[in-house]
Amino acid sequence: QLHPVESGGGSVQAGGSLRLSCAVSGYPLNNRCMGWFRQAPGKEREGVARIIIGPGDTYYADSVKGRFTISQGNPRNTVYLQMNSLKPDDTAMYYCAAEFRGILYRCGSAKEADFRTWGQGTQVTVSS
Repeated sequence: QLHPVESGGGSVQAGGSLRLSCAVSGYPLNNRCMGWFRQAPGKEREGVARIIIGPGDTYYADSVKGRFTISQGNPRNTVYLQMNSLKPDDTAMYYCAAEFRGILYRCGSAKEADFRTWGQGTQVTVSS
């Protein structure tokens, strides 16, 4: 059974860095679209970054371009989100998304409804 598990969240000051991990078992990730989303209190869940496992194609929200990096692990059952130059606006619960239901070339524009399975989330808090 598919079960993404996130880890690596925490509290940092503005300008700091964190690395989130999403470990997935029971699901072959190769040539699959995986995503990181986040949800701040009172806001909708938004896509942060997506990756096609294997080819390594990556896609980012404008708000995190140049600061966040999504990558695949080796072996390819883990997805990472390296977050640098963190801002207070990055404070949110971060979720790993798996089982993309769309066509692979749409990975870059994948939305919340396009993923079937989610992790429990990991909290990221950035103080000013």
